[in-house]
Parts: sequence; C-alpha cells; structure tokens
Amino acid sequence: MIYVINIFRLLFTVYTLMLVVRIFGSWFPSFQNSSFFRFLSHYTDPYLNIFRRFIPPIGGVLDLSPILGFFALQFLKYLVTRLLLMFL
Repeated sequence: MIYVINIFRLLFTVYTLMLVVRIFGSWFPSFQNSSFFRFLSHYTDPYLNIFRRFIPPIGGVLDLSPILGFFALQFLKYLVTRLLLMFL
C-alpha cells in the first residue's frame, strides 16, 4: 500500500511541476509556440480554467488562478494521502 501512496505523491509532484513550467513558459513568447508548451497547456489549462472562473485575470494580464490551483492541488494531495493511509 505504501507504493500506491508514493505513486500518488509522485503524480501530484509531476503535475505540480507541469503547472510551474506552464506558468513560467507563458512569460516567453518563443516558448509558447513549441509543441512541448502546447502539450503542457493541453493538460494544465482545464485545471486552471476551474479557478479562472473564480479569479479573473487582473487588468487582463496578471493571472492569479495558479496560486489557488497550487493550494487546491496540495490540499488534494494531503487528502488522498490521508485517505490511503487510513486503509493501510
């Protein structure tokens, strides 16, 4: 069972890193045209769009939804880990 918990933690960590790269990559216009950035956007934008409904970009430029997304992802990671530990 501990392997299952470690796999879930790894998946949450990988997704968090994908979000970080997606956010920093959005600052560089040349990176936005790459296939890797489109790959990241395809998998991270649906998650971020959930939070963009609650926190629209400030001034049309500053998007604070990733902050809420990071907090929600960390809370979900904690919750899933605790639930899995209950069944151990």
